[in-house]
Amino acid sequence: MLYHLFKYLDEAYDLPGSGMFQYISFRASAAVILSLLIVIIFGRRIIDFLRRKQIGEEIRDLGLEGQLQKRGTPTMGGVIILLAILVPTLLFGKLDNVYVQLLLVSTVWLGLIGGLDDYIKVFRHRKEGLKGRFKIVGQVGLGIIVGTTMWLSPEIVVREKTTQPVETIYLDERGETVQSVQQTVLLNSESVKTTQTTIPFIKDNEFDYGWLTGGNETATWLLYVLVAIFVVTAVSNGANLTDGLDGLVTGVSVPIVTVLGVLAYLSGHIVYADYLNIMYIPQSGELVVFAAALAGALVGFLWYNSFPAQIFMGDTGSLSIGGVIAVFALCIRKELLLPLLCGVFLVESFSVMLQVSWFKYTKRKYGEGRRILLMSPVHHHYQKKGIFETKIVTRFWIISLLLAAITLVTLKTR
Repeated sequence: MLYHLFKYLDEAYDLPGSGMFQYISFRASAAVILSLLIVIIFGRRIIDFLRRKQIGEEIRDLGLEGQLQKRGTPTMGGVIILLAILVPTLLFGKLDNVYVQLLLVSTVWLGLIGGLDDYIKVFRHRKEGLKGRFKIVGQVGLGIIVGTTMWLSPEIVVREKTTQPVETIYLDERGETVQSVQQTVLLNSESVKTTQTTIPFIKDNEFDYGWLTGGNETATWLLYVLVAIFVVTAVSNGANLTDGLDGLVTGVSVPIVTVLGVLAYLSGHIVYADYLNIMYIPQSGELVVFAAALAGALVGFLWYNSFPAQIFMGDTGSLSIGGVIAVFALCIRKELLLPLLCGVFLVESFSVMLQVSWFKYTKRKYGEGRRILLMSPVHHHYQKKGIFETKIVTRFWIISLLLAAITLVTLKTR
């Protein structure tokens, strides 16, 4: 909003200082500062409001240390995160950018699904909340929207790498003219629609989903929509399962969002994309503003969500965080990096799937269900082993930082 306003003022009246809003770095800095201030300033008021309305978390007794002490802690704190994402993005982002529009729609979409789940838990006193199949339908719907938009929007294009001969003429030691022709990888001058994505740790690191369909364009894009559905559903649920300890999913998500912001900036900058030998994605650099707002919102939320938590984000926050991370990665063609970058979410999800599968299998075979872990998700397993909550959370943060660093290293290990 302010971008367009100050662009008009700069062009029409040459207003001093208005040109700063043309720089992504300035608007991203403003977004992260504003999101932090929104959470810190308004967070306290929202917590007090939720306490007055007795909108507190219902805690089941699972035999975990310190668990019952959290009963009555205000939930639905994800509303604070959503507010701190949407306001700075609307103010400092380019609202005519299709990638920004996709992220805004995703944030609101999943925020509504998570908010409905929290509403049913708190006000209807149904501990299971919104039935799982309805959550899946909402996540699948968002995946369809994202995949179809990537398919049909003429603004979503990339510039592929191409190999071109470069001729060099020089004088040798005897002063004779020598002509040398070398094959050089350059960015194509034309933007194209493609289903290409990035594979980590491989020299020619671009993979086209069309290879799986024999080049059939319609089948390729239908496959891409299915991939988008799977990525959105998997990451969103992974973040939701990780949200079990004070500050866990919040702190784990900060390095993930930061890395995605860096990758968006590099992919959207033609010089850096050429230097790093990655796809150049026009207009994707604008996502840095959204990433900055999201990172600021998460760091600010830790002010109140760190141990002992004064507020929980609820599904309003966790579903939204996971979903926008997935959509962000799809927009910058880095969804195949998510198993590495979101490794904590992946392990948390697998721990639940393994526990449930093994329990059902052993119950059928032996008549009694057995467990691999003391409790799932895996962070509760460590709680059962007697490790204090803050130590578990801190170690998971460190692991997330390590995975984020390795993800960035993939830019040069090819």
